[in-house]
Amino acid sequence: MRATAAPEEGNKVRLTVEIDEAEMDEALDDVLQRLSREVRVPGFRPGKVPRKVLESRMGGRVALRGEAIREALPEFYSRAVDETEVDPIDQPDIDITAGEESGPLSFEAVVEVRPTVAIPGYGGLVVTLPALEVTDEEVTAQVDRLRATSGELVEVTRPVLTGDQVTIDIRGTRPEADADGDDSDLTADDFLYEVGSDGVIPGLDDQLLGTKAGDTVTFDAELEALEQTVSFTVAVKEVKELTLPDADDEWAVEASEFATMEELRTDIAERLGQRRIVEAQMALQQKTVEALCELVTEEIPEQLVLQELRERIHDLNHRLEGQGMSLAQFLGVTGRSEEEFLEELRAQSLQSVKADLALRALVEAEAVEVTDGELDEELAAMGSRLDMDADQVRSQLEQAGRLSAVRSDRRKAKAMRWLVDSVELVDENVAPVSRDDLTVNQGEEDSE
Repeated sequence: MRATAAPEEGNKVRLTVEIDEAEMDEALDDVLQRLSREVRVPGFRPGKVPRKVLESRMGGRVALRGEAIREALPEFYSRAVDETEVDPIDQPDIDITAGEESGPLSFEAVVEVRPTVAIPGYGGLVVTLPALEVTDEEVTAQVDRLRATSGELVEVTRPVLTGDQVTIDIRGTRPEADADGDDSDLTADDFLYEVGSDGVIPGLDDQLLGTKAGDTVTFDAELEALEQTVSFTVAVKEVKELTLPDADDEWAVEASEFATMEELRTDIAERLGQRRIVEAQMALQQKTVEALCELVTEEIPEQLVLQELRERIHDLNHRLEGQGMSLAQFLGVTGRSEEEFLEELRAQSLQSVKADLALRALVEAEAVEVTDGELDEELAAMGSRLDMDADQVRSQLEQAGRLSAVRSDRRKAKAMRWLVDSVELVDENVAPVSRDDLTVNQGEEDSE
């Protein structure tokens, strides 16, 4: 077989393939053997049907050759793809140009291939990480959260403020035109509500602020779940505020293992600092990929985006099935329409494809290679996860034509590590960030 590849307009490649007559004879013999076993002809045992009888049954010699071509063409095309090292992303448009009746077979295959994108300036990328510094205000806020766990609710007679706990009766009434006579789902007695939590009813917080126990407010609110406006009457029965213990050494002893407030605040600052470092580490790779993707200006083939989108939907459905949940139920829980969800998923798919193409470009630009030893390590790791040895994994990947994809993924992973180690790091104030500052104290991390 001989195969050549030439670029076509629209990110496509034209493969020109020639199959020797001897290879066609082998393909024809394979078809004859199969048909001889499958075709039932009176007077002949399976596998013993003569060629001329089979030709007659199939419609003649040309028809039989056509069957052989149809069966062998996918393999011929696959071999041509391997030989020319093109990377198809869609099904080919194949046209037989010679040899349909006899002699060598020739065909052309036009197929869309994975594009090569440009990543200009990748060597000077700057990544902005969240600030690592922990402020006194953040430590105080954490202290206040600890104080709240041992706080006490005290009834007050003053007007309601944000953060107060109020006991209220709620009565909702649907419009008469849409009412079904039962508004029990819009009614609640002795309901305990934290003012400022922005929940239950749209606009409820604004209505409660400034009221006192014994007051009643009436207002209308648009409920998206019901797709209608509902009239609400809310009676304020009781107002309580959370009284916090004094932030002194006595409370520190009761609330922690520390003897003083200073020791407690120091420990909180250290823990917040370690958490901030972990968050920065997690953000580093994501923000590096985002910065790399911003360099890609070429139009991304729709076929690649659709492939990624289908894989994401398939994976999600598989996970939901494992949880006994349908996609419709998932959308209901998340409060999104199918259109919104698909649009969000499509945007993620586009970004994922961009990242893949950009990393492939980085692999070529930096001539990143994977040694046989590194590939063996990857196969061994895959085997460990699949309870197989590395040779079994290699054999299965080779049979499926996926070994080169594994090597490619490993090359992209190496390129990604190189890029993460190469980008310039700054914080939100554009101050330089040292990679030494991104090291988590192991003891602190374990204690978390």
